[in-house]
Amino acid sequence: MWSLTAAALLLFAQTTDFSAEGLKALEAKNYEAAAQLFAKAVEADPKDYSALFHLALAHSMLGKDAEAVAQYKKVLELKPGLYEAGLNLGILLLRQKQPREAAAFLEAAANKKPRELRPRLHLAQALFEAGEFPGAEQAYRAATELDPASALAQLGLAKALARQNRLDGAGPHFRRAAELDAGFKDALFELAALYEKNGQATEAMAVYQQFPDHAAARERLGQLLVEAERPAEAIPHLEWVVSKSPSAASRLALALAYKKNKQPERALPVLQQAVEAEPANLDLRLMYGRSLRDEKKFAEAAREFLQYVRARPDSIDGWNELAAMLISLEQYPQALAALDRVSALGGETAGHLYLRAVILDRVKDYKNALAAYERFLAAGQGKNPDEEFKARQRIRVIRKELSRR
Repeated sequence: MWSLTAAALLLFAQTTDFSAEGLKALEAKNYEAAAQLFAKAVEADPKDYSALFHLALAHSMLGKDAEAVAQYKKVLELKPGLYEAGLNLGILLLRQKQPREAAAFLEAAANKKPRELRPRLHLAQALFEAGEFPGAEQAYRAATELDPASALAQLGLAKALARQNRLDGAGPHFRRAAELDAGFKDALFELAALYEKNGQATEAMAVYQQFPDHAAARERLGQLLVEAERPAEAIPHLEWVVSKSPSAASRLALALAYKKNKQPERALPVLQQAVEAEPANLDLRLMYGRSLRDEKKFAEAAREFLQYVRARPDSIDGWNELAAMLISLEQYPQALAALDRVSALGGETAGHLYLRAVILDRVKDYKNALAAYERFLAAGQGKNPDEEFKARQRIRVIRKELSRR
């Protein structure tokens, strides 16, 4: 990581025993002993920039970055423009999350040795972390020119371009980095995510298709295909994911693909498996209940909605769903209790009033049914003409019935 060339060793070679012994300790990677020896050398001669440089190097190897930074700065005061000190100082400041200050030293080092890759890469990183993306792009481009086979430079350039919303330019460099170093292949997921964020779903899917054995990639590919109204293409990917790495999300995506592909009978068992695997996932349970409802499996749906409202007693949506299923099952007392809960939660609408009136009418509670129909008409204000027509007809019938009593 640090710059310590053979030329530098010759440049800094000293005749003092402390420095000579310190160099031996450094070469042996005994950094604690090296720091002690070079500290004594500096104490003997505070202007000995060679000993000070090596003391900073030993401290950096020991993780004592603050001490090393201060010592490198002193070296540069004694020997302005010293390449190794400037480069190491810049790297340390970068490690300490001070990219703007690091950039100044790294730029000087890069300019001093314009054919060296390391200072250019570190400069680019500093500019990127400082948010200076055009400058980072320029530095990474220079690095790729110095070494077109540097995967790190290619990836850095890709990210700098991406942060400037230039995805068309970034894409080839993401791909080139992955080609040069298999360890960078996952960076293509970052490219795919950027494509998605930019509304380029087709390009994102093309990236995910490059990972046929990666569950997360195929799951996201399947989800995007569903969103693109291509469920038939999504199903094989999502079936593979569920077989290899089942999760609530993958099962949910597969069920949605089945439903959109007009195969609701295949969606239900998948949703059931998802609920059984994650019984505490209430959103999943609600979706399963609605799917059962859509398939007219009212009793099963009611059970799911009941479980849901027990866990979320303040959910108006949950009580709405339960009330509708109980009405369909002609369990009227329980349905009225569910409607009472909706009303208590402040979610009652004209539609709820109509349902209440219909239930009371069916159980021949005509007095309360009449009141409910009248409340419905007052609340409806012509927005539900069919139901309002039926309500008026029933009001006339009920009044006649009540007048006979």
